[in-house]
Amino acid sequence: MPQLQQKLTRFDLTLIAIGSTIGSGIFLTPSGIAQKLPSAEWILFVWLMGGLLALCGGLTFAELGAMMPRAGGVYVFLNEAYGGLAGFLYGWAYFLVVNTGALAALSIAFATYLGFFVPLSPLEIKLVAIAGLLILTAINYFGVKPGGIFADIFTLLKVLGIIGVIAAGFFLGSMDSLSAAAPSQMPPNLGGALAAAMVGVLWSYGGWQHATYLAGEATEPKRSIPFALILGTLLVSILYVLTNLAYLFLLPLDAIAASERVAADAVQNAVGPAGATLVSLAIFTSVFGTAGIYTMTAPRIYYAMARDGVFFKKVAEVHPKYKAPTFAILSQTAWAILLILSGTFYELITYVAFTDWIFFALAGASVFLFRRRNPQAERPYRTLGYPLTPLFFVAVSTWFVLNTLAGAPAQALAGLGFLALGVPVYYLWKKAGKEGSKG
Repeated sequence: MPQLQQKLTRFDLTLIAIGSTIGSGIFLTPSGIAQKLPSAEWILFVWLMGGLLALCGGLTFAELGAMMPRAGGVYVFLNEAYGGLAGFLYGWAYFLVVNTGALAALSIAFATYLGFFVPLSPLEIKLVAIAGLLILTAINYFGVKPGGIFADIFTLLKVLGIIGVIAAGFFLGSMDSLSAAAPSQMPPNLGGALAAAMVGVLWSYGGWQHATYLAGEATEPKRSIPFALILGTLLVSILYVLTNLAYLFLLPLDAIAASERVAADAVQNAVGPAGATLVSLAIFTSVFGTAGIYTMTAPRIYYAMARDGVFFKKVAEVHPKYKAPTFAILSQTAWAILLILSGTFYELITYVAFTDWIFFALAGASVFLFRRRNPQAERPYRTLGYPLTPLFFVAVSTWFVLNTLAGAPAQALAGLGFLALGVPVYYLWKKAGKEGSKG
C-alpha cells in the first residue's frame, strides 16, 4: 500500500506555520480591538499577550510533535492522551465545520478582494471562490511538495506585504498618535474590555498548529516540527506587534476604531490612493495563501482518522504516484464547496469556533499526562520553561472557553451540542469497524 513520503523541510514547515496563521485577521481585527481598548498601550499589551500565548503553544506542541511525529498532529496527541473519542471529535469538528468552514470563508474572502480589481456580482464571487478552491485542490492533489512550494511562495509574499505596511508606518508615520488616547478614555470594566479584545487577537494568532498535521511528511520530523512551531510563532508575534505599531504611527486611535479597512486606510494615509490598492493585493495574497495551506494540512487529520477506522476507509488511501491522501483532499473540498453554495458557513463557524480552544487546552494539558505516564519516553525536544509554559497556554485557553460560554452562551452551547452529536457517530464507526474485521 502506498505511504506518505517525507518531503517537507524545516523551511517548508516554518513557512506553513507562519502562513497558516497570517490570514486576514491582522488586516481587519485592529479596528474592533481599538473600539474595545482605546489605549495604545493596552492595544499593544493584548497583541503581546496573544503572541506570548502562541509562542507558549508552539513550545508545548513542539514537544508533542517531536514525540509523536505522525500525520494528523493534534489529532494524534488527543488520541494518545485521552483515547479515540477525543481525537475523533476533533476531526469531526474540523471536517464538518472548523476547517471546511474556514476554507469556505477564506475562499469568499479572496474572491471578494479580487473584486477590488475586477468587479464581481454576489454570484460571481461564489463562482470565483469555488474556482480558486479547485485550483488549490489541484495543486495539493499532486503531492505534498507542490503544496509546500505553493505555501513557501505565498507565505513569503504575504510577509513582504506586511513588512511593507510596517515600513510605511515606521518611515512615513508619526509617534504622536501613540499618546492620543488618555487613560480616562478607557472603559470602566477594563477586564471585560480586555477579554473582548482578546477574541480578535486570538483569532488572528490561530493556525500555527497546522504544521503538526504534516509531521508524517516532514524530513527529520523530530527536529523539524519543534523548529517550525517555535520559530513560526515567534516571527508571527513580532510581525503582529510591529504591524499594530505601524497602524498607530499612521492613524490616530479614533480613526483606527472607526475604520472598516484599517490596513488600507493606514497605508493610504501614508502613500495616497495607491495604498488601498496595494493593501487589497496584500490581503488577497495572504488569504489565498492561507486557503492553500488549509487545503493541504487538514486532510492529514481525516487520513489519520480513516487509518484508525473512524472515518470512511477510502479517505485513508494514498495516491500510488503522488503519495498524497488525495481522496481526503477531494472530500474536504467537496464539502467546503457545499458550504460556499449554502452560505451557512459563517453561522456554523460562529457556533463551533470556540470548540477549537477546548481541544487546544486538552492538547496542551496532554504534555503533563505524557510526562507522568511515560517519563522514560524519547523526547527529542522538551518544552522550554516547563511546567510554566504549558500551564500558561492551558490556563489562557481554558479562560477563553469559559469566557465564551459566559459571554455567548447560545453559540457556545450550540457548539458543544455539535460535539455531542459526534459521540454516537464515533461509536457507530467503532462498531462498524469491529463487525468488518469479523467479516
